[in-house]
Amino acid sequence: MKIYDFNERLKDAILVADGAMGSMLHEAVGFERCFDELNSTEPEAVFRIHQAYIEAGAQIIETNTFGANRFKLAPLGLAEEVQRFNSRGVKIAREARESAAREVLIAGSIGPLGLGVQSRHPSPEEIQEIFHEQALALEERGVDFYILETFSYIEEVLLAIDAIRSFSGLPIVAQLTYAEEGTTYGDVRPSDAAAQLKNKNVQVIGANCTLGPQALLPILEELAAVDGLRVSGMPNAGFPKREGDRIVYPRSSPEYFALFAREAAALGVRILGGCCGTTPAHIRAMAEAVKLLRPSETHPVVRSVETVLRPVPVARREPDSRFWKQLQKKEFSVCLEIDPPKGLSLDRIFEQVDKVMASKKVDAIDINSGAMARVGMDALIVAGALEARGIETVPHLTTRDQNIIGLQAALLGAWTVGGVRNVLAITGDPPSVGDYPETSGVYEVDSVGLVKVLNRLNQGTDWAGKTLGGATNFTIGVAVNPVADDLDNEIERFHAKVEAGAHFAMTQPLFDPQHWHAFLNKLGGKPVIPVLIGIWPLNSYKQALRLSNEVPGIVIPEPLLKSMEAAGSAARDRGFEVARDMLAWARTELAGAYLIPPFKRYEEILEIL
Repeated sequence: MKIYDFNERLKDAILVADGAMGSMLHEAVGFERCFDELNSTEPEAVFRIHQAYIEAGAQIIETNTFGANRFKLAPLGLAEEVQRFNSRGVKIAREARESAAREVLIAGSIGPLGLGVQSRHPSPEEIQEIFHEQALALEERGVDFYILETFSYIEEVLLAIDAIRSFSGLPIVAQLTYAEEGTTYGDVRPSDAAAQLKNKNVQVIGANCTLGPQALLPILEELAAVDGLRVSGMPNAGFPKREGDRIVYPRSSPEYFALFAREAAALGVRILGGCCGTTPAHIRAMAEAVKLLRPSETHPVVRSVETVLRPVPVARREPDSRFWKQLQKKEFSVCLEIDPPKGLSLDRIFEQVDKVMASKKVDAIDINSGAMARVGMDALIVAGALEARGIETVPHLTTRDQNIIGLQAALLGAWTVGGVRNVLAITGDPPSVGDYPETSGVYEVDSVGLVKVLNRLNQGTDWAGKTLGGATNFTIGVAVNPVADDLDNEIERFHAKVEAGAHFAMTQPLFDPQHWHAFLNKLGGKPVIPVLIGIWPLNSYKQALRLSNEVPGIVIPEPLLKSMEAAGSAARDRGFEVARDMLAWARTELAGAYLIPPFKRYEEILEIL
């Protein structure tokens, strides 16, 4: 379809699009499926949904290709199926149209890549290539226009538009998704988004998903107030809830959607449809409601913009913990690593830590988080208890156990209530190594993503760009393994962590200075952030042998293993001697060290110091 013809259709008409495809397929074939793959494995189910929406009055149906891009399909082992899934999606939609008694337009559905805060964001060029591949497959099969929907990042939808416009002259509908506050990611308001999209040769700009009908209306009102803009709106049925393994949407009545359709039409909205949780009954009600209406040409006064006070930006806060100030002064810092208790009592921890801190030889306590995927008291909570006793802490935070919402909630509580000012961001050991091998790790983000989250909190906003009314000032730490099997990948990730906002790093335990020197040589020079070396006093030859062979990331030189074996009953003395030598060397080349006590006997660390 030519852009001119598409614009002419919208000049004096309101077009009704279909409703949810994903939630309808969820009900039809179950949740644990790749919905885009159903174009090949369950085409009849997809066809029936298209047909039901057409019979309900939809003048536009969207292809079942929302997530059919290489980036989303690759983790499922389906990266090479982009062409097939998109082609099949259009074919099914065309078959449904051919069985209709009236003309129906086919919109090629393209969703976001789901970048979130993943460690490796594709470059802008890669993102464009991914969208180009999908869009080309859709156009070659015969879509009438494109609909870009449910985008949270304005930068991503702009790249998708550029990818399409690099080869296509088909019309584009571009839709972002907004929170109840009326903003999308980065605190971007609808009018701000429209200003960026308006000159990109996009024919319709709209909003879909996340919000129900009444909550979406102020968003559409703000968009409609922008001169020369054609607007689309596709609300959810409402807020979902989880029941067992099902996502259930409220039973919004068709009459409620009919009311929304009339109000949206009065604002000047040109394309109306539904998103998650909506059904053919909702679309039928909307189609009936606007059948005799024409889009309003009068732009309303947008009260939502005038009455919403934009928050004053909060200045970024830099770290100011005692630990960070010591690193900044280039004063060698010594930390003691402890494990949280497995039970309910902190008394033993307090007793041992107090004794170590009384020596005045340790500056901070770093606290493991679920090491080896075993349950222990939460590291942030333990840190808060120690901070209340005046002890500087560096708790570890793993991304294994919480999604990005839970991670941010825990961090805000730790900073505000617990007084925690330093955090080591780690990905975490997989559950399979611990006491609960049947469970699944969350891993919604990895350590690089967590650094980005922490950095954003230090700027006064959460990851979605919502202001916090203040800013944290975490000192952000990361792990680095100088003896990793794949050093190229380790260095690439280390650079990514630094770029994301890391302030310092802590190495895996090292047993030979040459390992650090070899890492520096590969790195190309000294790191740009302070580094603390891990020091683990070996207690026996058997322990050294086990660590070397069974624990990932630990490399014990063969000469050291042989010397401990030869030492016999004096192996512990040899292990502690090496630890003292490593500490003395570290004082000459690194910013600090953290010491791992043998078998949780924290007071034995004083022998090293």
